[in-house]
Amino acid sequence: MAEYKHGSMDITEQQQTYKGFVKAMVIGGVIAAVLAVLGAIFL
Repeated sequence: MAEYKHGSMDITEQQQTYKGFVKAMVIGGVIAAVLAVLGAIFL
């Protein structure tokens, strides 16, 4: 039971890590796009 419970926790942690990674990718993409637009305007 302990191993099964630990396995479930690992899966949950992996899902949270994946969601956090996707969120970071999206935020990074938005920031990169904004910087690119600002760079194009000022340069």
